[in-house]
Amino acid sequence: MLDSLLQQFARFGVHLGLDRIRELLTALDNPHQRVPIVHVAGTNGKGSVCAYLSSVLSAAGYRTGRYTSPHLTSWCERICIDGTPISESDFIAIVERVAAAIDPAKPTPTQFEIVTAAAFLYFAESNVDIAVLEVGLGGRLDATNVCDRPLACVITSISRDHWQRLGSTLAEIAFEKAGILKRERPAILGTLPDDAAAVFELRIEELNCPAVWIQPATPISETEAIYDGLRYPLPLPGDVQLLNSALAIATIKQLRPQGWEISDAAICRGMQQARWRGRLEWITWRERRILVDGAHNVASAEVLRRYVETLETPVTWVMGILSTKDAAGILKTLLRSRDSVRFVPVPSHGFTPPEDLRRMAIDLELDVTCSIHDDVETALAAACEDEARLPVLCGSLYLIGDFFASSSVEQASL
Repeated sequence: MLDSLLQQFARFGVHLGLDRIRELLTALDNPHQRVPIVHVAGTNGKGSVCAYLSSVLSAAGYRTGRYTSPHLTSWCERICIDGTPISESDFIAIVERVAAAIDPAKPTPTQFEIVTAAAFLYFAESNVDIAVLEVGLGGRLDATNVCDRPLACVITSISRDHWQRLGSTLAEIAFEKAGILKRERPAILGTLPDDAAAVFELRIEELNCPAVWIQPATPISETEAIYDGLRYPLPLPGDVQLLNSALAIATIKQLRPQGWEISDAAICRGMQQARWRGRLEWITWRERRILVDGAHNVASAEVLRRYVETLETPVTWVMGILSTKDAAGILKTLLRSRDSVRFVPVPSHGFTPPEDLRRMAIDLELDVTCSIHDDVETALAAACEDEARLPVLCGSLYLIGDFFASSSVEQASL
């Protein structure tokens, strides 16, 4: 029922802008103004940083909301309190209230705006102490960008993605994401390309933001790191988590002077308990160990490729890619000679035809074995027949979410 309730708003598409969401929130008595916010934007790493932040804040004893997108298997994953997703019945009830507040004489809000308003209303009425919000698309005109005085604004990374809406250059994309920065509010930024960093430096100066530029933490082992003198557990795999975890810890340290009591012990507990599904995640399927990762743009594909190379094992990729993504760039980043790749469609979404992906892979002139399958399970079953190769499912979070929803999988240890 929740899917059908939200589906009626999907026809309004993606229309960036703040007028509709502001009018809707005004009709709901401005719930967003009743919740202290940490706002997180960036091309990649947003979800992991939100997972770390919300887990640490919960470990410190604060009732913590978390709003993220997209979801993997259920809309309810997007709105959580202390790591527990909203119930479907509560979600339906609150969406119905949001829908009832829409002024029929004005433009109808988009689906994302409806869900964002529902998250603000749910957090306010659930009396959360603080909420961590992930930007949906861009930043400047994203529906989450209605908070005038966030506790902190985090920029995780800048790379080329969603260029159809955000701009074709890194500077243009950075301009959109810099839109979440607010006057005299702390800004915590990851390692950015020079063109993007220049945009943020100018915006930080204009707004007089106290800014902290973050370098990655130092690894101690595969599951432990040290940043700014604090040694802490690192449960999420991949070298990119050295930066993501450092961003989260630096953000927490920006909250302390504002009155938030978060001990080093709470940081360590929260980091240890952080989970973020579908990103460099090991699962067990039909008694085989499989790696899954969204890897939906070139930058995230680079992270996946680096991680796979540390495993020193031959790979069979099972891959589907949306039509809005840089498929050729993703393939060029992931594939190496003697890899095997099995292409599949992405259910219920516009995807690059598997035959087109196969042609792109052939054009790379690598010694790669390519095949096409009708669905993920068929492709994975074929991939699992070769016990000498590691099956890796990747290319789209929607693909992974559909697989999780339709198959019996278990999380596996690293």
